[in-house]
Amino acid sequence: MPETQDLEIYTDGASRGNPGHAAYAFLFVKGGRAVLERSEYLGIATNNTAEYRAIIAALTEASRQTDGPVRVYSDSELVVRQITGAYRVNKEHLRELKDEVLRIAGQFTSVTFVSVRRTDPWIGRADELCNRELDARRGR
Repeated sequence: MPETQDLEIYTDGASRGNPGHAAYAFLFVKGGRAVLERSEYLGIATNNTAEYRAIIAALTEASRQTDGPVRVYSDSELVVRQITGAYRVNKEHLRELKDEVLRIAGQFTSVTFVSVRRTDPWIGRADELCNRELDARRGR
């Protein structure tokens, strides 16, 4: 991937119940088209855990392809604000996930975290992938 263009990553996490059956998904977008889509079932987890796991998995995969710059988009305003330091993280398990995100993010020349609306079409695609994963696991 060319280093001059940001890799855009769209992530989503979902749980049916909170906690409940959970999954995450992410997409890599280059030049206005999805070049990679991935989803995974997590088992029983909270929605916030699934949102963090989506970002961790996406950054881990991205680190195999580029050293940056990277832009990560999520519809979880809470998670984005926790990662960027605007909000404190009060729960220990989420603090550990945030630390893991920041550790992986340190491998890139730059990572920008952006909160977007749930109506964003790429977030919609990630949500669709999460639901497909949950349906396949009968996590209804």
